[in-house]
Amino acid sequence: MDGINSTIPYPTAPTSSLPALGRLRGHSTKQIQDALSNLQLLYWPPASPPLPAKLALPKRVTRHLIHDDSVPDSGYASAEGEDDDEEDRESQQVHESSENEQDEELELLRCDPFERNFAIKWVTGFVSRSDVWVEASTSEEEAELRSEILEQVISILSAFSGGEEETEVALTRTFSFLTHTPEEEIKVELNDAPLSSNDHTSVGLQSWGSAILLAERMCKDPAEFSLVTHKPLRILELGAGTGLLSIVAAKLLPLTTTKIVATDYHPDVLANLSQNVLTNFPAPSTRIEVLPLDWESPKYTAPLDAPFDIILAADVIYYPEHAKWIKGCVEQLLARPSPESPEGGVFWLIIPLRTTGRHEGMSCTVDALFPDVSNLTGLDSELAVLYREESGRHVGVGRADEGGYKLFKIGWANAKVGV
Repeated sequence: MDGINSTIPYPTAPTSSLPALGRLRGHSTKQIQDALSNLQLLYWPPASPPLPAKLALPKRVTRHLIHDDSVPDSGYASAEGEDDDEEDRESQQVHESSENEQDEELELLRCDPFERNFAIKWVTGFVSRSDVWVEASTSEEEAELRSEILEQVISILSAFSGGEEETEVALTRTFSFLTHTPEEEIKVELNDAPLSSNDHTSVGLQSWGSAILLAERMCKDPAEFSLVTHKPLRILELGAGTGLLSIVAAKLLPLTTTKIVATDYHPDVLANLSQNVLTNFPAPSTRIEVLPLDWESPKYTAPLDAPFDIILAADVIYYPEHAKWIKGCVEQLLARPSPESPEGGVFWLIIPLRTTGRHEGMSCTVDALFPDVSNLTGLDSELAVLYREESGRHVGVGRADEGGYKLFKIGWANAKVGV
């Protein structure tokens, strides 16, 4: 695999080469680079160059150091040459034997399950604590380099599960969210499956910081998000990923008449999402229905043939067209104002503020497509930003490239009535 330039001549065991994560803030960029280079050389060594189809043997020229060319060889000189050849062969055999022993030792180390599991746990722990390391940078240039290294660490974590014969790397995460009642907690157990290094649509296999922060807010103040139990609700999650928001909503709303639909696109994400729902609501519970939804070409068949009171989405915009597609889905699926519900439904969207990398500035696409309610000029109802809130980084939550978060409350409004 492509990665960090290696300065490691020969890989060593992960248990002896990986620096302690407890002192991660104090480790230099080079220390981490060397540690990662060691992992790459151990588990993904560079391929040996192919041998030529035909090996051309060099012509051997006998130099007559003892006898003149014109004098017949008595045999002593030939015997001397044979002795030299024998020494060369013995030296070559010793060298080859040493190389073979090294290769065998390296292969045994590579296949050692304890060392491999230690490496996987270290890489997983590094990703979860990476914000501390990146924040300890002494310059903007070093911060950018460390962010790039973090991307490579994530690639290594994915590569551990990349081979068909290799064991998949997954992480079970347990979340405990405080509620408005101090004695109560909402507990959620999720499986964060390995990311595909070749398919960007598989990002939903991981629980991202935006979803965690919105789930925390929902638990602290359910009423703010209309998660009250005085009436049945229809709730939709777009780009549900691991299903954190849908599962939290279901635990906050024990009414069986509440309909929650969690949607995503990637087949592996949907499979992992279904498993997470089953983990938190063992069969035969039907609290959450898992369905595929392609934002670009949506199919509004049941249960997507009726409007929803609440739509939730977290960290779902990675390319400019995503915001456009999502707006089209929300226009179709969010409940419009009616005599029973004068304000109509609400779309809650939270996205990270990424200041570096290929997803930098994606929050601007939301502002461009959803006008602020104060800027509306028409009398027809349209989707507008009713409220927005920015927050800074949260220690221990989210990736290093997430400089903060923006929360949008979006609903139907017009120039005459505002909301």
